[in-house]
Amino acid sequence: MTHAEDKPSWWKRPWIAPLMFLTVAFLAFAVPPYLSFDPAQARLPLREGFGWHFPVLVAHILFGTVALVTCCFQIWPWFRDRHPKAHRVMGRIYLLGGVFPAGLLGIVVSVTAMQGVSGRVGNTMLALLWLATGVAGLRMAMQRRIAEHRRWMIRSFALTTSIVVNRLWIVLWIVILAPLTETYYGGDESAMIQAVAETSIWLSWVVNLLFAEWWIERSRGARRRQRANARLATAEAGPHA
Repeated sequence: MTHAEDKPSWWKRPWIAPLMFLTVAFLAFAVPPYLSFDPAQARLPLREGFGWHFPVLVAHILFGTVALVTCCFQIWPWFRDRHPKAHRVMGRIYLLGGVFPAGLLGIVVSVTAMQGVSGRVGNTMLALLWLATGVAGLRMAMQRRIAEHRRWMIRSFALTTSIVVNRLWIVLWIVILAPLTETYYGGDESAMIQAVAETSIWLSWVVNLLFAEWWIERSRGARRRQRANARLATAEAGPHA
């Protein structure tokens, strides 16, 4: 078996290209209003009486943008294999210039957000887990425990991209719940929108994290089978050596 055969082919990870496209589309839509640094352009409602709410939100979005952009490069097998040094540098930027500051600011944004309790709790838990997986991944890298480092980074990437997936969940739940506005929500469209937002917050990171765990276990199983097959092949070849 050649070295090239050991590398994952692009068609074995067909989700990478769509994810990158969705990330670029999301950033192109979500970020520009905040680059003007004008509170009137904010797409999220701001809490009155807290002058720092908008600056903290903008900083969170900018650091989050760094995390999303570098995440796309980190999950790209071709980039990781062809440019290992750049991969390591990008990893440091991802954590130190993206996840850690964005996560800390995300806690502040979540707690002060103009959402229901469920939405604030969901976003706060997301921020805490985002920080925790990043710290664990950095710690494993510093200890040269590369396999464990990669597992923790997969979890971190799943949480990072949850903001992009969140928009897909929002569209889905609007389609599902909008017809129920008059019946279930008594004509209160704002209540329906709040239900959509809070449900999407939870599903975006919980489902992503479950997918990450499935991917990790799937990869572990594949490696175990490869080792078992290698041992079997060695044992069968032994008497003929």
